[in-house]
Amino acid sequence: MSIELSGVDGQLPQGKIAIIASRYNESICDSLVKAAENTLLEAGYGAASIVIVRVPGAWELPLVAAQLLKQRKWLAVVTLGCVIKGETTHDEHINRAVSEALMRLSIETGSPIGFGLLTCNTVEQALQRSGGNVGNKGEEAAAAVLEMLRLEQKL
Repeated sequence: MSIELSGVDGQLPQGKIAIIASRYNESICDSLVKAAENTLLEAGYGAASIVIVRVPGAWELPLVAAQLLKQRKWLAVVTLGCVIKGETTHDEHINRAVSEALMRLSIETGSPIGFGLLTCNTVEQALQRSGGNVGNKGEEAAAAVLEMLRLEQKL
């Protein structure tokens, strides 16, 4: 009989988790932050264990995530931002670079990084993904971090 491991249940480690959030598209990002913070609080992390760090935009998310995770005093980070398509392909370059940098950083540090970067075509799409009828990606990113932290304990 095979053994299956997952992080949907089990113990969470004690320590600090950072929520790194863009200030750009502020009201959307504020909603993502609130949902991520509530998810961590509901999981049992106290307010003193959660630090919210604000950065100018999505572009700065990987740099701050790297600075924090390389200190080795953070269990994980949740990265939140919102890039909305404009008239040029600027959004595509930002989204791809940030996504690849965060994935590479997670692998290099061995630390979970919650990916809550909205990559939307319209403001309406962003609103729906930050608490509208599609849910809240801040909550989902924090939940993914929690699941990975539980899984790490089992591995």
